[in-house]
Amino acid sequence: MLDEFLSPLNVAELFDRNALSPDQIGNCIAIHETVVPDITGAHIAIIGIKDDRGSIRNKGCAKAPDLIRKHLYQMYLPHKHLRIVDLGNLEKGAKPRDTYVALSKIVNELFLNKVVPIIIGGSHDISYGQYGGYQEFGKMINVAVVDSHIDIRENEDVINGDNFLINLLTHQPNFLFNYSQLAYQMHYASPMTIDTLDKLHFDMYRLGKLREDIHKIEPLMRDTDMMSFDISAIRYSDAPGNGNASPNGLTGEDACQIARYAGLSDRLTSFGLYEVNPALDNRNQTVMLASQMVWYFMEGFANRKKLIPKDNDADFTRFVVHMVDHKYELVFWKNVKHDIWWMEVPAGHKSKRPNKKHLIPCTYEDYMQACREELPERWLKTHEKLS
Repeated sequence: MLDEFLSPLNVAELFDRNALSPDQIGNCIAIHETVVPDITGAHIAIIGIKDDRGSIRNKGCAKAPDLIRKHLYQMYLPHKHLRIVDLGNLEKGAKPRDTYVALSKIVNELFLNKVVPIIIGGSHDISYGQYGGYQEFGKMINVAVVDSHIDIRENEDVINGDNFLINLLTHQPNFLFNYSQLAYQMHYASPMTIDTLDKLHFDMYRLGKLREDIHKIEPLMRDTDMMSFDISAIRYSDAPGNGNASPNGLTGEDACQIARYAGLSDRLTSFGLYEVNPALDNRNQTVMLASQMVWYFMEGFANRKKLIPKDNDADFTRFVVHMVDHKYELVFWKNVKHDIWWMEVPAGHKSKRPNKKHLIPCTYEDYMQACREELPERWLKTHEKLS
């Protein structure tokens, strides 16, 4: 099925195999040159997107995939046991919606084979196709989007990079449990939109809040299934190759840290990196940063721990906080080796098993907040959605 949609790569234009050492990525992965590589046993699959029709003010991002590859292939494989395949490029369909549908089918096929797709290039509305791959997943999912703008506009018939979120959030059938908007800038966001998303108990992390401590998003990444990253979230000085670049934004280091946290997440099953525009770039600075973000995602993936709190496991300590004022008993779990925290939230009356506990990642600060008789915000939001 994959060969119906994906075009091969001209490897000779990307790198010289003889010039690379055996442990550089270009010589360590299976690449679609004439036939689509076998995905059996693969951990990660790279997919390039050659469609930027949905991009607003940033035409040219369809040319990003091969340039990102050119720099990525020069890097060293993060772990010798990491098996990566490059499936080639998804060319644009007759209409943008055809591209979305094709990507959804590819992503779903990879899910069925337990392969994590890394999607590079194209406009940000391609995220809608990435999301569509989860429709047959059989469960509710959590989505995180990193973007300086909140891409919601109502009453527009044609999906594009400025409005696709309204289609994602209102998609039927609904399989979205939580949405997180990361690194948005207040001056680019409608107060009404922010208020609406907040009332839906979604997670909103403005740029300033995120930059105070980038590590605070680690538990959020542990609870995310799909990540979509618009390169415009990175400031112009670090990523000039984008028509929507702003003087303010994440640093390149921030972006790589976020990508690594996404890779580390046992739950995360797809990563998309969009709106990289080589035509506006300065000495390949943005495509180089994009390739480094992909590398850090891979490095994080190679270090996944598959940690699940459970009773009678010496690696976990269970903490019970009796909240007298709220008449609640909050249960926290800590992995003693890695200092990672979770907390339990009652499943609520909507669940077929109302007595079941919903386990969500959290921080030590959430535990300390509970010790002060304060219900942590992430507990409250999850409880509201479950109830």
